[in-house]
Amino acid sequence: MIPWTVLDSTPLPDGSGELRLKQRGSEFSIMLGSNELMNSRLSGSEEALAKLVCERLGQRPRIRMLIGGLGMGFTLRAALTHLPPDAEVEVAELIPAVVGWARGPMAAVFAGCLDDPRVQLTVADVAGVIAKAKGRYDAILLDVDNGPEGLTVAGNDRLYGAEGLHVAKEALRPGGILAVWSSGPDHGFTRRLRNADFATEEVTARARRTGGGARHVIWLAARR
Repeated sequence: MIPWTVLDSTPLPDGSGELRLKQRGSEFSIMLGSNELMNSRLSGSEEALAKLVCERLGQRPRIRMLIGGLGMGFTLRAALTHLPPDAEVEVAELIPAVVGWARGPMAAVFAGCLDDPRVQLTVADVAGVIAKAKGRYDAILLDVDNGPEGLTVAGNDRLYGAEGLHVAKEALRPGGILAVWSSGPDHGFTRRLRNADFATEEVTARARRTGGGARHVIWLAARR
């Protein structure tokens, strides 16, 4: 068995911990403490996040999409596969080192998707981007935590509460979709989405592209 090597680490912006990038052969892992946030072998549910949203958007002209969290680029790559040439995809990543890892040791994983002319990558808090974007987006995809609570940064809690959902709804165009990835179910979040007057679906997706692995949850909440 090839041992893991820690390639780099970076503190979280609020000082509550640090992210570590590890490599074993061609496999990469990003860890927060003892929690593995993502692994380059497990892309199925992140890809499903983008595919499900794109299917529901259909053939709208000039789709504007915001992706919160760069991660290992799985959601971004899948979105680019399904979106038309006139689409615009903004990616907001809070942690500069994650962008550096994408362009450095994990460049092969990203496969050039950051250079796609449809992509605009910003080092920023996605909550702030959403707050400034009244009626701008056809879709907002959030994969910044392990679910609808602030795991990576405690301040992310505001994304998932009643006020945060109201702000997200205001940032969407009519019929726009707020999609949230989670490692597991959260019935309270489902209720908050419905209380915010989103038409809400809850979909299960498997961690592996082949259909195996853990069952993750994706909420698809459409602005009425």
